[in-house]
Amino acid sequence: MNFIELKKIENETERVNRTYDIFNEDSRLNHSKAVRVEFLTTVHYIEKYLQEGDKILDIGAGAGEYSLYFARKGYKVSALELADANIAAFRKKLTPEDHIDLVQGNALDLSRYAENSFDIVLLFGPLYHLENEADKQKCISEAKRVCKNTGKIFFAFISNDFVFLTELAYDVNYFSSGDYDKKTFKLNNFPFVFHTVDAARAVLAEGGIRVLHEVAADGASELMAERINKMTDEDYAQYLRYHFYICEKPELFGMTNHFLFVGEK
Repeated sequence: MNFIELKKIENETERVNRTYDIFNEDSRLNHSKAVRVEFLTTVHYIEKYLQEGDKILDIGAGAGEYSLYFARKGYKVSALELADANIAAFRKKLTPEDHIDLVQGNALDLSRYAENSFDIVLLFGPLYHLENEADKQKCISEAKRVCKNTGKIFFAFISNDFVFLTELAYDVNYFSSGDYDKKTFKLNNFPFVFHTVDAARAVLAEGGIRVLHEVAADGASELMAERINKMTDEDYAQYLRYHFYICEKPELFGMTNHFLFVGEK
């Protein structure tokens, strides 16, 4: 599978499935100090709201990075993932001690789960792929339905605007050759769907989500990856403290590849 073949797939579900034959989700959040910033930031905010005995639903669980982390801390975790490659990678990491209800399924249909049944709902991967506005709202509606009235829902979007700078780090000719509208600076939604800050906020507002936190999940970590990866553990720990200090500052919120929103219904 390559990008040319991927683009020819008309069925959105199948195209998303095959996307992860190309992208290695298994190592995306764990292969370096720089990429770990996104994971550690997200965990930091989830743990603000977790209580003993809470039930977590990980929708679009990828290769299981969050599900495994919280299950191994004693939380009850259910995980749903669409892509074959991610399901296979997730299952390889499961041990007999990992009590995770892992199923293959679509975020647009959570009918297997009862209403008001989870304390924490993670909706990370699906909004990277849904381009149709009605599908985005269906996805959010399903997440709200299965979340308890006192629960919290965590949403992730890929940033439209900051990606230009991280792409430039890999390709000095990106501004002339990149896959985007040269007048509006809107990235083409392939193989992922990109949102500006305002567009992400609008999606959640339309879905009736009350936003509690807006977080620059990874900040400039990919842009600064070479330096971050050379840090000593002491410097890295202090860098994370600095990142947590700035990641909710409104003036810096757009400076990230991934937006994290914490909300409730």
